[in-house]
Amino acid sequence: MQPILFTATTKPDEARVFYSDVMGFTLADDSPFSLEFDADGTMLRVQKVAELHPHPFTAIGWRVDDIAADRDRLAARGAEFLRFEFMEQDERDIWTTPDGAQVCWFKDPDGNTLSLTQWPD
Repeated sequence: MQPILFTATTKPDEARVFYSDVMGFTLADDSPFSLEFDADGTMLRVQKVAELHPHPFTAIGWRVDDIAADRDRLAARGAEFLRFEFMEQDERDIWTTPDGAQVCWFKDPDGNTLSLTQWPD
């Protein structure tokens, strides 16, 4: 079995631009029900909905090999990274967990929280 990622949007035009241009995923289908992207070999379905109340926690995260480079690439394309007062984040908004993993967060146009994580070697 292979996972399929799901999220939702009330702004399909903005979501299409975000997941294509900012995230760099290939649009595979734009139906009346969803936008379907190839997210580096994993299907990402962005469901078109009339109402959405984003969760206050991460909806989708990606494991990366070089969090600083990926964060900078996404920021250059328009992603806005989040800072949290209750955790120590570096100048790139990256938090290092007690076990050495590094994490940063950003939102899509609907306010869904997304993240990048780099695990220690």
